Order: sequence, then C-alpha cells, then structure tokens
Amino acid sequence: MADVPSPLADFIVSEIRRARGASGMTQESFGRAAGFSASHVSAVESGTRALTMDFIRGADRAFSNDGLFGRLVVKLGAPSWFLPWLDAERGARQLRLFEPLLIPGLLQTENYARVVMRLNDLMSATEVDQQVSARMSRHKILTGDSPPQVVAVLDESTLRRAGDEYAGIMAEQVAHLITVAELPHVHVHVIPAGAGLHIGLSGPFALARAGDGTWVGHLENQLGGIVVDNEDGLHTLQTRWENVRNEALPRRQSNELMKEVHSHHGPH
Repeated sequence: MADVPSPLADFIVSEIRRARGASGMTQESFGRAAGFSASHVSAVESGTRALTMDFIRGADRAFSNDGLFGRLVVKLGAPSWFLPWLDAERGARQLRLFEPLLIPGLLQTENYARVVMRLNDLMSATEVDQQVSARMSRHKILTGDSPPQVVAVLDESTLRRAGDEYAGIMAEQVAHLITVAELPHVHVHVIPAGAGLHIGLSGPFALARAGDGTWVGHLENQLGGIVVDNEDGLHTLQTRWENVRNEALPRRQSNELMKEVHSHHGPH
C-alpha cells in the first residue's frame, strides 16, 4: 500500500496523535479500533515506520470521522490516483522515465517544479508549496542506501523550453540534470531535435520494475493519471520504451548536448 510522502505524512501523523490523545485512547486501544498492533502504532507515531493509506483509513474508522484524514491526504498532498505510482516508484529496482514536454518530476529542481506547478492557475500558493515539497521529497530515492537504476529519456525540446523569463531557472535545471547524470545509477539520454517525428510524441510514460521482477507502468494526462499493470498495456509501454530509447543519443553525447544547452541558457 502506498506510503504518504513527507512532509505531509508528518502533519497527518501529528494530527492522528493529537486526536488519539484528545479521545483518551492509548496506542493499544487505538490500534485495536484501527486494525493495527500497538507496536505498529508506536512505530508510525515515532516516524520509524511509513504512514500508509491503510493506516489512515484505519484511523478514520477508529475515530468514526467519516474519512477526514483520507480527504486531507488527497486535498493537501499527492492526489489519490498518484499514490499507487509513488508506492511503485519507492520500491523499484529499475525506473524508466520518458518525457517529451517537461523534465520528469524525479529529476526536477525546486525552482523548476514551482514554475511548472504555478502554470495551474487553479492551485493556491499554499497548494503549490505543498505539491513542490512533496515532489522534492521523492528525490530521496536517488541518494538512498540502495537506489534504483534510473534511465530517463527526454526530448531535446524539454531542455530548451524556457523563454527569457525562465532562462536562469532552466540553466539551473539543466545543470542539475548534468550533475545527476554523473551518478553511476542514473542515465539521462536526449532525443535530438533532428530526430523529427517519433512515437514518444504521443505522450509521457514511466515504468517501474520491483524487486520480484514485476513491472508497473504509469501514464499522466490533463485530468490525472493511471497505473498500468495488465499484460497488454505493459507490453505496449515496454515496446514504446525501446522505440524512444533507440531514438536517443548515447549517454556521453547526451551529456555534451545538455552542456551545450546549458551554455545557451546562460548563467543562473
């Protein structure tokens, strides 16, 4: 079950702990009502065990609050359709990311992520801050003790799409890509503009391979996103991945192109 990302998890845990105290429940009595052991409750409250949606639903049952904490997660943090992918991303041994339009979220800088979030004029400043913070917390998987192998394929246009207003932010973003690509487990490949039309222009997608060898795919669209775990869908995405990967430049040439683009954007 999907973990709730930090710092939202810290906030939700503190609210659950406060509600438990106000209701006079011990960790043991709360755990019985929520469907978890007292040791599990203690581990979640101390931060040594991840907060999951299962635990949140259990808390809502224990407090009979009509799903309050579940609604808070959806309202303040990652949308419900994204949580299954976060779960797959965190547990992945391999990640395959393709983006024809924007830098993948896992590789974004905070400033770039904030600009992208602000493009949605329906989001308040507070919501933007929360979404950016949640996105930055995902970056921990790149520098953990056992990080996944990450292979990202980007269209060259994603590196150049800025305009004078955002040139400095794009320079910072491309510099970050160059730095991240130096990690032994991260590979960034660029499809050059000269490649012309290719199948990847149909839209972005991602693939995650778990430790047991199973794959999960993810597609985003204007209204949200879907997780792909059926055989036919995964076969299609894996075929698309091979196609876009074959259109991209090798690692060294991609790095050289990113450096050229970085100099184009100028100092930041």
